[in-house]
Amino acid sequence: MPHDNELSLFMQEVADVRPLKRDHIAPQAGTLTPTEAQLARRQAASAGPQPQDMLSMEAIPLLDPHDIVGFKRDGVQEGVYKKLRLGKYELQASLDLHQKTLHEARVALAQFISDCEQRDIRCLLILHGKGERSTPRATLKSHVSAWLPQLPAVMAMHSAERRHGGSGALYVLLRKSDRQKAENRERHQKRLG
Repeated sequence: MPHDNELSLFMQEVADVRPLKRDHIAPQAGTLTPTEAQLARRQAASAGPQPQDMLSMEAIPLLDPHDIVGFKRDGVQEGVYKKLRLGKYELQASLDLHQKTLHEARVALAQFISDCEQRDIRCLLILHGKGERSTPRATLKSHVSAWLPQLPAVMAMHSAERRHGGSGALYVLLRKSDRQKAENRERHQKRLG
């Protein structure tokens, strides 16, 4: 019988095996110094969430390369949104995301918006490309269009005019800083004064 033969071979092989007395290993005495990677992870964890962490990498509906994209938060006046749509605001900064991976674009976009917000820059141009040759098509365009409304600083966005990149670019309007709001109030009061 092959089964009995296998069993006897197994028993011969494990004949000198003895059970462990303890299955717990005590840590070695002394202090272990953390590696650079461990220190970097600890620092990142203690720094809290980064701006790009807000931006979802989940599957999003893919747009067509030529789709016109738009978004406006409640409270943004129609006239302001129309002016943005028509490219009538001065573009104060731009970000080119061509040739970036989704991860690189996500980090760059969040950092760019944060930097602009800190410097009181309000009107931006984001160049993401149409994605006609990407697989799947318009991947970066679709993600950027989904990410921008997730950022609290973004008040409105719209596909750019042809002269600024058309459906391969977005005009973005950021919220006013507290300093800009105070200046507006002052100007208003002087005018009414």
